[in-house]
Amino acid sequence: MKTLIIYTSQTGFTKRYAEWLADEMKADMYDLKNVKNKEEAFFDAYDAIVYAGWIMAGKVVKTNWFLDKANGWKGKRLAVMAVGGSPNDNPDVEVTLKNLIPEDKSRYIKAFYCQGGFDYDKMNGPSKLAMKMFAGALKKKKDEKSQQVAEYISKSYDISDVKFIEPVVTYLRGEKQ
Repeated sequence: MKTLIIYTSQTGFTKRYAEWLADEMKADMYDLKNVKNKEEAFFDAYDAIVYAGWIMAGKVVKTNWFLDKANGWKGKRLAVMAVGGSPNDNPDVEVTLKNLIPEDKSRYIKAFYCQGGFDYDKMNGPSKLAMKMFAGALKKKKDEKSQQVAEYISKSYDISDVKFIEPVVTYLRGEKQ
């Protein structure tokens, strides 16, 4: 199965997952900026296409590009791999995945989540400021969960692991999950 991995990454976590997936699937891998203006014939050569993007404020960055293109790719195996700073078992992850793919496209596009991390040194200014403000707002809340999340996201960390691509690989290969 000829597979294409398209990604966008701000701090490197999503690119790392895209590389791990491309290695495992022996896939071609491109940064979104290098394929977003390609002719449709470029994509015709692929049996499976995965878009990997990072989560910001509960949304996967630039997913609309993939969802719009996917209208013409219904015969392919399609997936969105969302990478974020929350652990996989965070209930918010399930909500994000549920809202990621519109209902009419969920029949032919599968969504996955891979926990990544935060690297404040690599974040752009607006993202860094937004995260610091969010952490500060959470610190002011009285409930224990908000306090824990605030502590967690107030500094850089890496919780990524190659094992989190396994469900994506299983799906792309058409194996039972």
